[in-house]
Amino acid sequence: MSVEHAQEAGSNGEDAAVTALAASVATYAVAPGVRLNVRSGPGTNYSITRTLPEGTRVPIFCQTPGTTVSGYYGTSNIWDNIDNGEYVSDTYVHTGSDGYVADRCS
Repeated sequence: MSVEHAQEAGSNGEDAAVTALAASVATYAVAPGVRLNVRSGPGTNYSITRTLPEGTRVPIFCQTPGTTVSGYYGTSNIWDNIDNGEYVSDTYVHTGSDGYVADRCS
């Protein structure tokens, strides 16, 4: 279930489906000391929608390839979808893996 579908389900009164989805999605720590830019798409060419404060944990609903970034945890082209239309570079998220840890975004 995508984030969009979860939000649609919640707007139709099916809050249990949204709660179940949120409970099933793991959260991951953002790199220490980093205020992380959230972008409207999977790349540095997309606009910044907000900045996460230090010490934030983020859910990863799905992952997709995008701009290659060198960050705190190495270099990668993987971008994490943390909410509808919101992406962060996986190189700033401690997933414990250099690869994909969630389904590919469709």
